[in-house]
Amino acid sequence: MEEGDVAAGKSTAAACGGWIVFEDEAGQSMTPPRAGSWGRKGCTPVVRVRGRGSGRVSMAGLTCCEPGERSRMFYSVREYRGRRKGESKGIGWRDLRDLLVRAHIQLGGPIVLVWDNLRMHLVEPMREFIAARADWLTVIQLPSYAPDLNPQEGVWALVKRDIGNLAAADLSDITRTVKRRLKQIQYRPDLVDGCLAGTDLIMDG
Repeated sequence: MEEGDVAAGKSTAAACGGWIVFEDEAGQSMTPPRAGSWGRKGCTPVVRVRGRGSGRVSMAGLTCCEPGERSRMFYSVREYRGRRKGESKGIGWRDLRDLLVRAHIQLGGPIVLVWDNLRMHLVEPMREFIAARADWLTVIQLPSYAPDLNPQEGVWALVKRDIGNLAAADLSDITRTVKRRLKQIQYRPDLVDGCLAGTDLIMDG
């Protein structure tokens, strides 16, 4: 997606009195991401973790902006342990559907959705859902891999910075940390603004 595509999205959102909403997914296993920390001079801090264990925490998030309104962020978290037959391995199209419906209700206006061409975004049930909500949902496609254009990537970076210094005993520790951090960000529109500004695409009033 070029800057012109974002401009088109902004024009569409302005014309319908709606929100520009960026969507992205992320995940975390028991192996922690690399993160920085503080320590005594000459003593490299080390956080020991097991680094083993099955399962994964999957996340989907929406970063939302509209001129004159405070920025918003919505999320969904799913924990996969692989212990139940038929258990979903991560975020599915139904989770995204429900997240979009929830965001629409709480934002109170039309949505111009910006996301990539992940297979889950293109499955027939999702296409049908989008087509049936054309009165409030417009979709603009990002390129296959363009993290610098998606402010939700900045939200994931804030979340994973905390996980990097977490000595998790099990997957539940990671799930609790993820949910706690996402909720904190949700109530900090200044942090969401920072993620939006980091794309150099949106925060121009």
